[in-house]
Amino acid sequence: MKKQTGKCYCGALKYEVVDAPIMKGLCYCNACQIVAGGSPQTFVIQPKVGFRYTHGDPKKFTRPDLPQPVTRDFCGTCGTHIATHRQGAEIVVIKVGTLDDPDSFGTPTVAIFAEDIREFHSVPEGLHVFQQLPPMD
Repeated sequence: MKKQTGKCYCGALKYEVVDAPIMKGLCYCNACQIVAGGSPQTFVIQPKVGFRYTHGDPKKFTRPDLPQPVTRDFCGTCGTHIATHRQGAEIVVIKVGTLDDPDSFGTPTVAIFAEDIREFHSVPEGLHVFQQLPPMD
């Protein structure tokens, strides 16, 4: 597997990932829409073991009021959202726009959290659409 690298907008936070993707898609959940300013987030899910920060330390945010919160890694300087971690899962959800070569992503294969799609969103044809999270086996 080719090593992928990425960074935040200002370059204070850099990372690398070396494992093959588990899933590539678009997330329409309300939280991702808030973080992205209204759009779905384009993501790639990778095994956590192949992901590491190579420069800087991310700030982390976990909402304490949710029953199954995720932790979001972001740059404390420019605010770029880099990755999301699910409690108890050995995966990392990387935001494709932070890859140094986002074209290497290819095309998404799934759309998740379709239950939160807004009238102004569109879903590309040919994607497997899931109302919530699909099975990850």
